[in-house]
Amino acid sequence: MPASVRSEAPQVTIRLFAAARDAARTTGGEVAAATVGDALDEAVNRWGAELAEILPICRIWVDGEPADADTRLVTGAEVAVLPPVTGG
Repeated sequence: MPASVRSEAPQVTIRLFAAARDAARTTGGEVAAATVGDALDEAVNRWGAELAEILPICRIWVDGEPADADTRLVTGAEVAVLPPVTGG
């Protein structure tokens, strides 16, 4: 996304959990993004290819509701990236 578009996009928070957090080596942060897809692209740009590898198996939620790449974002939204969890 060009810088001029990013500056006009809503400011949102990305939260990374479990394996996504481990892949990115961060818990997330603030990004400017108009859609979930834009937010995830920015996350990969910031936090690397390992995050990109795990995203296809993750569930994405926006403000507690399931979302997809086309989901529009508003300022203050929280985008949660949740990989599958196994346990015993």
